[in-house]
Amino acid sequence: MTEPAYIVGIDLGTTNSVVAYTEADVPKGEEPDIRVLEIPQLTGAGVVEKQTILPSFILLPTPHDVPPDALKLPWSDAEERAVGQFAKDRGAELPQKLIASAKSWLCHTLVDRNKPILPWDAPEETPKLSPVEAAAEILKHIRDAWNYTIAGEDENLRIETQEVLLTVPASFDAVARDLTVKAAEMAGLNRITLLEEPQAAFYAWIESSNDTWRDNIERGDLVLVFDVGGGTSDFSLIQVDEADGELSLERVAVGDHLLVGGDNMDLTLAYAASRKLSSKKAPDAWQMRSLWHACRKAKEALLSDPDVEAYTVTVLGRGSKLIGGTKKVNLDRDMVRQILLDGFFPRCDLDAVPESQKRFGIQEVGLAYESDPGITRHLASFLSRQHRDVNGDRRLPTAILFNGGVMKPEALRSHLVSILSSWAPADAGQRIREIPTGDFDLSVARGAAYYGLARKGDGIRIRGGLNRTYYIGVAASLPAVPGMPVPIKALCVAPFGMEEGTEASLPDQEFVLVVGEPVKFDFLGSSIRIDDEIGQVIEEWEDDIEEITTIEATLDGESGTTIPVILEVRATEIGTLEIWCVAKDDAHRRWKLEFNVREQASLDEDEA
Repeated sequence: MTEPAYIVGIDLGTTNSVVAYTEADVPKGEEPDIRVLEIPQLTGAGVVEKQTILPSFILLPTPHDVPPDALKLPWSDAEERAVGQFAKDRGAELPQKLIASAKSWLCHTLVDRNKPILPWDAPEETPKLSPVEAAAEILKHIRDAWNYTIAGEDENLRIETQEVLLTVPASFDAVARDLTVKAAEMAGLNRITLLEEPQAAFYAWIESSNDTWRDNIERGDLVLVFDVGGGTSDFSLIQVDEADGELSLERVAVGDHLLVGGDNMDLTLAYAASRKLSSKKAPDAWQMRSLWHACRKAKEALLSDPDVEAYTVTVLGRGSKLIGGTKKVNLDRDMVRQILLDGFFPRCDLDAVPESQKRFGIQEVGLAYESDPGITRHLASFLSRQHRDVNGDRRLPTAILFNGGVMKPEALRSHLVSILSSWAPADAGQRIREIPTGDFDLSVARGAAYYGLARKGDGIRIRGGLNRTYYIGVAASLPAVPGMPVPIKALCVAPFGMEEGTEASLPDQEFVLVVGEPVKFDFLGSSIRIDDEIGQVIEEWEDDIEEITTIEATLDGESGTTIPVILEVRATEIGTLEIWCVAKDDAHRRWKLEFNVREQASLDEDEA
């Protein structure tokens, strides 16, 4: 296989996607030249322009929705769908033909993420894609844009032959990571490594600081990476330590997967805008969806452009009997900021917990958004779960690095710094400091490209590994009791922080594997129990260990046979986990636990 000429970092974002790249071989003593790819995309019907950001939207129009040849691209004359800016803009008028937030659907456990379900709630006649296909569609556009712009006629420069670093939320579990890899493979990307987005943002800061990053952090610092994007909020803690006289970095904690972000804010603004409409008739479901997408554009303009004080949002009419024509409403910057501060970043104490609401017995299947949109309460809960210092006090961050388009306004960042500083003990005199960053939209992709160099020894590397502790359910060996299920214990098979590409085994612990008949395996995880060690058995685990998936399979072997096995574990370079069951009396007889494209795991016998 051809050696890659470039390292390519792809931020496959919920709302926007970005690509950065650098030469794979940087001459010794020279700084890497990391650039952002200008991606050709449709910005209007039949209009192609290059932009550094590719909006993560897919439009599935019918012929009467767009003019003839409106979807032509430089590399194709026969496109049936649009990806990018035109999809985002035209989709605001055709919301039931627009796929948005595809990445958030990749971690939705209540749907089959390989079946065509998007756009959600679209009419039956509307063509649909699966969440995996939708992610692949965005990556295919990136692939074609790279090959058209960078590779040209040179086969050796095609993105299929380059080293690709693909970012995912830190809180993505093994299934969501595996599906992300599947989407990349469907798009033809071959050399893939996954990287957590908050780490990528930190790498971008290191790269932009050159050699001065050590002047901004010091030994003992605990840096909070606070990443609020279009669909998710991610928290990570990075510990600054010292090794061999040099500062070292280690990711020590990762928050839960929080489906609250810019999408929630856009919908909140849509409701606020609908209340300002002069008509007595409230917008119907179609118009609200259109208003939702329109308010996204309003939020981005009002929060990112200091010259824009107000933004006019248009609601298309649906006939004289409904609204009676097109309506317009103005949103001003002060109103938008107040809605965001009060609703999503409220002041609270460190002891605050996310508010729970009594749930309806029957709910729609859509995205599992957080019931409490208060991101600061989720942050307080996350920090409260971390280790205490030698005095028994909670260890709080000493510095914060913001990331994500939502965090662009300086007033919002100052508001959050004030809240975090108020959580420190009164006598500590501690005020958390903000680590300045140059860009909130492009940093994750740039950081991914830098990480590709760091993996080769050409940069500072953060020690990370698995973002949670993983367990397998083991049935207890107890007498059967009528009406009582067999107790399940949680066996730690992969501790928090287990490095990618490493292996571990449990040679001194023997288990019994049932073959020849249908069996199930419970795959469990925890982002709270970060000190559990491989082989540790937890009997009472329901409070802080959660079920990830249940695996059903029939293993090769004589029906009803039980085989003594030991377990071997490997954390792969793409961030997933392999668990091998190895026959104790025949090491050549092995079964591997892995995730397949139908999102159920299988155990395949491997005769080595």
